[in-house]
Amino acid sequence: MDYIPILVLIFSFITLLAIGTPVAWSIAISALLTMLVSIPFMPALTTVSQRIGTGLDSFALLAIPFFILSGELMNKGGIAHKLIAFAKTLVGALPGGLALINIISAMLMGAIAGSAMASASAMGSILGPEMEKEGYSKEFGAAVNITSATTGLLIPPSNVLIVYSLASGGASIAALFLAGYIPGILTGVLLMTIASIWAKKKGYKLGQKSKLKSVVKTFIDALPSLFMLVVVIGGIVTGVFTATEASAVAVLYSLVLGIIYRKINTRNISQIFLDSASTTAIVMLLIGASMSMSWALSFENIPQDISNGLLNISDNKIIILLIINLILLIVGIFMDMTPAVLIFTPIFLPIVTKLGLDPVHFGIIMILNLCIGLCTPPVGSVLFVGVGIANTTIEKVIKPLIPLFLVMILALFLITYFPFLSLWLPGVFDL
Repeated sequence: MDYIPILVLIFSFITLLAIGTPVAWSIAISALLTMLVSIPFMPALTTVSQRIGTGLDSFALLAIPFFILSGELMNKGGIAHKLIAFAKTLVGALPGGLALINIISAMLMGAIAGSAMASASAMGSILGPEMEKEGYSKEFGAAVNITSATTGLLIPPSNVLIVYSLASGGASIAALFLAGYIPGILTGVLLMTIASIWAKKKGYKLGQKSKLKSVVKTFIDALPSLFMLVVVIGGIVTGVFTATEASAVAVLYSLVLGIIYRKINTRNISQIFLDSASTTAIVMLLIGASMSMSWALSFENIPQDISNGLLNISDNKIIILLIINLILLIVGIFMDMTPAVLIFTPIFLPIVTKLGLDPVHFGIIMILNLCIGLCTPPVGSVLFVGVGIANTTIEKVIKPLIPLFLVMILALFLITYFPFLSLWLPGVFDL
């Protein structure tokens, strides 16, 4: 096993990040430096440039800009307020009611918008001040918002599950979407349990119990938003349209809904398109750069070397999965989700498939791992959004964040070692 390419890759990438180089360029430059171990400069530079371009030449990736745009339209289209009102009638009277409202709303918003950032931004700005008025500490509110926002990356539609499908060499997007439901809901329920216990311990006051009439009314108000899930996921599962076509349908549906709610008009539509284009550009550059690194890894036989190294340690599935989870948790601390999926899927997927793990199951394990990374410094994007909106600091949020963080680790453990949690629903639909 030649350790030089691995050392060059790791040290160059960490050094570039440490000096403040943007993540996409850190990935591309470290891929180039890794290839220079074996081939001259010009062929290496040409190959990296080519791979960045050809890595984006995929029909499946067209779904990402459409889902990003539909998420922006949903975020600006008044959807969050209706989801919060519905969640309030369901759990507002329970201990930690506002925290539970935040988690349920984030699960629904994340599922509809497909973005943890959009969910954290919407829920934090709407519910944060309300929680403070009711006596909740802003740090606790921020911690709940940060962790719950990531559940929408498991509950479909989810851009990162599409990226995993591409990186895995063709895992069914429909199967991945269905596989994310139970793990996403399980994570949300565990977060709600801890939030309720914490709120009861701190003595936060209870809300008023809602009448059935209010529950029905808020449900009807939120129904058009929730129906988008039926249209998009139902269309994919039944084969009416592909994931890419579903993303275009989601854009049209969310645009019409925003116009009906009178939140989207000629004055703000241009800004929505501009924000979507900016986010898409960032994501696509990360994908292109990550594809170049994946190629460099393959060229240097690094995935095979790591695979052999891990299997030499043990052939016990429990031990190997534990090691992979630990590695991915560490990776999530330092790397954004999209490049991590593209780079590490080709490394770890061959290992777990040799051990008999389903690629769809492993995809959910990987995504939940990296969701936890979004809540941790120094690169946790959702952490920074949640802290910024709450107008507090990371140091103050850490204490209430730790129990929520630990319960996400528990969810990861359950999903890793109980495959039916991920595979039961795809099995029902024979996917």
